[in-house]
Order: sequence, then C-alpha cells, then structure tokens
Amino acid sequence: MRLYKTLGSALLTLFLLASCGPSENEMTLTGNVKGLKKGTLLLQKIEDTVLVTLDSVKILGDSQFSFSETVESPEIYFLYVRLDNGVLLDTRLPFFAEAAPINIETTLKSFALDAVITGSTNQKLLEQYQAITRRFTDKNLEYIEQGLNALENQDSIMDALDKKRIRLMQSNYLAAVNYALQHNDNEIAPYIMISQPHEGNIKYLDTVYNTLTKRVKESNYGKQLNEIITLRKEK
Repeated sequence: MRLYKTLGSALLTLFLLASCGPSENEMTLTGNVKGLKKGTLLLQKIEDTVLVTLDSVKILGDSQFSFSETVESPEIYFLYVRLDNGVLLDTRLPFFAEAAPINIETTLKSFALDAVITGSTNQKLLEQYQAITRRFTDKNLEYIEQGLNALENQDSIMDALDKKRIRLMQSNYLAAVNYALQHNDNEIAPYIMISQPHEGNIKYLDTVYNTLTKRVKESNYGKQLNEIITLRKEK
C-alpha cells in the first residue's frame, strides 16, 4: 500500500510540474530599455484591424522587463512606452513574436531605431529582408530628388525618371516574391506577401501560397494570404 501511495505522489508531482511548466506556444519576452526610469511598457498586437494591449509592465527604477504571452501563430507584436507623466512615445517598436525566448535591448532615446532583437527566427529573416528592400527605397528617393531638380530646372527627363521608378517598383516586388519563396517554411513568407500592394500580380501570390508548408498555410498570415487570393479571384 505504501508503494502505491509513493508512486501516486510521484505521478502527481510530475503532473503538477508539467502543468506549471512553459506551454509549447509560450513566448518569454525579456529585455531592457536604457534610460527608462519610470513608466509603463505595453505589449500590443493588431486584432481585426484594431491595436489591442495584451499586457503591461510598470517600470520603477529598474529598466529591465519581462512578459510571458501565448503566441498561437508567429506574427508582428509591438512594444509601446507610456512615460510616468502619462505621455506616450510617438514610436512603437515592432517585432516578430513567436513561441520562443525573445530578448529586446534598446534605449528610451531611440526606442525603435536602437532595438537589438534576438531569439526570433522570423525577426531575423525580417531584418534580412528589410536590408534588401532598403536598397530599393534609397534608389527611389534618389529618383524623387532628381525629379524635383528636373522640375526646378524645367528639365525634360521626367518621363525617363518615371519609367525608372516603375521598373524599380517591379524589381522590388519581384525581390519580395523571391525572398518569400526562399523562406516558404517560415511565417515571414506570407507576411511579406500580404504587406505588398494588393494590386500585385495574382500569379505571384498564388505561386508563393502554393509553396508554403502546411504549417505556414495554417498560420495567421498564411490564412490572410489565402483570403486575399480568394477575394482577388472573385473580382
């Protein structure tokens, strides 16, 4: 009888430990906002086009923070700061949340720009993609500047610049498609495609969606991409 009681107690202990352990969908978000002495950090996400606050942490002297949140599907979350006087910073800090330990180190002075984010696979892929698109953005700004100078000087190169900008936008879109195809087993792929102008070629949307793995198709962004394709085909 004592053996059964001992065995039962051991099994109960294991069950309780398992129940108290981290969920497979749990994100543990830790970090530090250098320069933040007093205020509140808000963890936010977009639900049905509305920005909602999921949790908040008060900062009182110690600028380190920690959140624990269930993330059913990797997607973009935001950190937002409300200062002690009630003032909200203008800048939100976006990051690709997923069920993993994630760390964010940043400063109050340059909240989003100084952020160093580690632990999220999709965040790392997003930063690589942003580095690619930055080249197109810089080139587009260069063309805009040339266009403004041409207007001031009554130059006749505007048509040529417009054609260059159109080709640049097409190249940018194809780069997005190519990057999504290369990373079809990550949620970054459908996220990139739904972030593009929806007048993009339906053929490319279809191509990317059809190459996604089953898990990614069933993710939040995978479902959104499928909805966009369905709506486009109904028009």
